[in-house]
Amino acid sequence: MSIKIDESWEKLLAKEFNSEYFKSLILFVKEDYINTTCYPKGSQIFNAFDSCPVSNLKVVIIGQDPYHGKNQANGLSFSVNKGISHPPSLINIFKEVEADLGHKYREKNGDLSKWAKQGVMLLNSTLTVKEALPGSHQNKGWEIFTNNVIEIISSETNNTVFLLWGSFAKKKRKLIDTTKHKILESGHPSPLSANRGYWFGNKHFSECNSYLESIGKNKIDWSL
Repeated sequence: MSIKIDESWEKLLAKEFNSEYFKSLILFVKEDYINTTCYPKGSQIFNAFDSCPVSNLKVVIIGQDPYHGKNQANGLSFSVNKGISHPPSLINIFKEVEADLGHKYREKNGDLSKWAKQGVMLLNSTLTVKEALPGSHQNKGWEIFTNNVIEIISSETNNTVFLLWGSFAKKKRKLIDTTKHKILESGHPSPLSANRGYWFGNKHFSECNSYLESIGKNKIDWSL
C-alpha cells in the first residue's frame, strides 16, 4: 500500500511517513486490507487530507473511528457516502445545524465533502477499521500519527477553529496552542450524550463562522 496524499500534507508529514511506527502501521493495515474487509476503501484512507489542503484549512473536527458498516465510511469523520442512511451521531449533527442555522438536510445525503472542500478537516483519530469490528485498528499507530498531525496543524497554521466533541476529542486540547487557535468544546453528538443535554444548543456552527468572519476569513456554508 503506497501512501497517496495531497502534496501539501506530504511535505509536512514526511517525517511521520519515514518513521518506524508508521512503517509498521502500514504493514498491519495492508495485511488486514488483503485478508479481511476493511473501511474506508484504500483510496480514501487519507481523504481528510486530500479534501482539505493545508493552505485551505480553517476548521478541524475530530472523530474517533471510521464507520464499520458496509459502504458507510468515506475517509471523513462523521461523513457517510451518498445514498447511505445517516448514522445517529450524524443525524444529531444535522439537527444542531438546522437549529443553529436553519439548514435542512436530505435523508440520503450525509456526504460532508462540501464542508471539507471549504476548509473543514474531518479527521478521525484512527483512519481505518475492520468491517463490523469497531476499534479493531486502534492502538496500532494511527493515534500517534493523528496526534502528531494535530500538533503540526497547531504549529503550522494560525487562527484554526478546533471543534472538540466529547471526552475523547477534548483530550486533544493539550496538543493545541490555545493562544493562536480557537477551541469550541461540547458533548458528543451520539444519542447517549446528546439526549443528556450535552450536545444540542452548542451553536458551534454559527460560533465558528462568527470567529472566522472576525479574523477576515470566509465563513463555512454548512448546508448540503
